[in-house]
Amino acid sequence: MDGTEVEVKSVRNVGPGTIALEIESPPGFDARPGQFLQVAGIVDGEEITRHYTLSSPTATETFEITVGIDPDGDLSPWLAEREAGDTVSIAGPFGRSYYEGEARVIVLAGGPGIGPAVGIGERALADGNDATIVYRDDEPAHEDRLRELEADGATVVLTEEAVSESEEVRTVLSRADGRSFVYGFADFLSDALDVLAATGHDPDEAKTENFG
Repeated sequence: MDGTEVEVKSVRNVGPGTIALEIESPPGFDARPGQFLQVAGIVDGEEITRHYTLSSPTATETFEITVGIDPDGDLSPWLAEREAGDTVSIAGPFGRSYYEGEARVIVLAGGPGIGPAVGIGERALADGNDATIVYRDDEPAHEDRLRELEADGATVVLTEEAVSESEEVRTVLSRADGRSFVYGFADFLSDALDVLAATGHDPDEAKTENFG
């Protein structure tokens, strides 16, 4: 798949083993929180591609992706070594599980799902809408943005437990109303959809993205 070469504007640490890359938006680029991109780089002479979901609320001039660094991975260590002025290749956006201006959003995120979660939460609040974010991780990322979201009126729950086993998560979800979004790996998606069903939400109506 052909990509577009774009410039990296900044790279910053946002949690244990996690970075956020701010990247210039190419001309005509239109992406929404929750969509994902194909990102490519030349590593040891070979083109490596991976998919990353937007973690910024907008993509007008720049956009952000959040990357968990796998020391044994093919692309993430290379991305972690990028600096401002370097370039990467992108294609997309792709995906149908994105924010479309819903008045009330409920985002359940596991691990790397925090990227789209904060992007959707920030965009929803900026639009004057309501946001609830449930985030499961042993080593959380984007804690500063989660604090800001909470200060701005979002409901934020951070847990190390499985979301279906957390009484706080169940209480918050039983009181929440709106469109559900779920982002994370397969085991998390299954658990999150179970707790949505158990707290009065229709899991078939949830917008989901399975990270593998």
